[in-house]
Amino acid sequence: MMKVIKIIGAGLAGCEAAWQLSKAGYKVKLYESKTIEKNEIQKLETIAELVCSNTLRSKSIKNAVGILKKEMELFDSLIIEAAIKTQIPSDDALAVDRINFSNYIQDKIKKDKNIELINEVIETIDDENEITIIATGPLTSDRFNNEIQRIIGNQKFYFMDASAPIVKKSSINFEKLYYATRHKGEGNYICVPLNEEQFDNFRNELINGEVVKTKEFENEVFFKGCQPIEHMAKTGRNVLLNGSLSPNNLEDKDGKIPYAVVQLRQDDAIDSLYNFVGFQTNLKWPEQLRILKTLPGMENINIVRYGVMHKNKYINSPKILNHKLQVKRKRNVFFAGQITGVEGYVESAMCGIVAAMGVVSLVENKKMDPLPQDTLMGALIKYVTNENLKKFNPMKANMGILQHVGIKKSEMPDDWTYTNSMSKMKNYISNKK
Repeated sequence: MMKVIKIIGAGLAGCEAAWQLSKAGYKVKLYESKTIEKNEIQKLETIAELVCSNTLRSKSIKNAVGILKKEMELFDSLIIEAAIKTQIPSDDALAVDRINFSNYIQDKIKKDKNIELINEVIETIDDENEITIIATGPLTSDRFNNEIQRIIGNQKFYFMDASAPIVKKSSINFEKLYYATRHKGEGNYICVPLNEEQFDNFRNELINGEVVKTKEFENEVFFKGCQPIEHMAKTGRNVLLNGSLSPNNLEDKDGKIPYAVVQLRQDDAIDSLYNFVGFQTNLKWPEQLRILKTLPGMENINIVRYGVMHKNKYINSPKILNHKLQVKRKRNVFFAGQITGVEGYVESAMCGIVAAMGVVSLVENKKMDPLPQDTLMGALIKYVTNENLKKFNPMKANMGILQHVGIKKSEMPDDWTYTNSMSKMKNYISNKK
């Protein structure tokens, strides 16, 4: 009798793992609890919800996450397919309509005869007799957190994350604003230009804004890509000017570069909602509205979703997992997604591919070779399972984690990393078959 694989959590990693296992011919029970009890950040009833940004970041093959997406396409990734099918205009970024994206994945999962989507709260797993992938994400419930700690040992694991406000486009006054892009082509971002005085005043408002205070979050640990805007403002002027409020290449209608620029990115397919780019925040809701209204053109904005801070968790993967994302001390248990310590939607989904391959190797009693380390997938998995790391911090796709391959950077053509990565990954897949 063929084993049925259990997956806990129908987020990006869980759905990707279920899809990959189904393609390999395995029956999957995919458990999701959100229709029974949502956490503080979830809004939709459907699975694979994007709870922070609506972008899967760059599409460029000169960018690490762009190459990572191309690698995942070689594995027939459901998450990348869904993003491409539901994308909306967003310059170089692969941005999606959140609702269409989630619906697309749910429809695919529900129609798959090998996958049973079960709405149930799971608090315990049978790690002796059942093969399970834990893909509960960084918002794992406290109750299931106890079960995870039983499996991996009593370790603390958490960091802070935040999401940005979303506003109605119809409430924006465009008289002082313009569309622009940092790249070639038509501008897709709404730009709010600020002179130096306006920038300093706005930064001062952020620094002095009243934030939500929660005892659980006294020891704050932030992912670099998700620092609250008020935290960045306190760190220094240049942190904002080189980050969320960077004016780089954002020329106004007169061809001039403002001192600072606030950007808004399209958030839905019908072009009615926009989110503040890089404005994750823990400011109290009335403060968010008051401070954002001080920006030019935002005097009468209608915020449809306020930014919030939420507690995210990840395990100490280098001490716990092998290259299959399998728990070393519990061979029937695998982890996938952001809970492993990868950062980002794409990276989380990628873990679903690797964990599924690990499960297949276990069930079929076959060796699974590590992914090539000079590919983005291989480098990320190597990072989160590297026992020699002295300090483990969450990581997103970046060129710096690629294994040194003995070629001087000056001698590399622009697409060398992409070409090498595609070649190595195709060979890996071919050998695996």
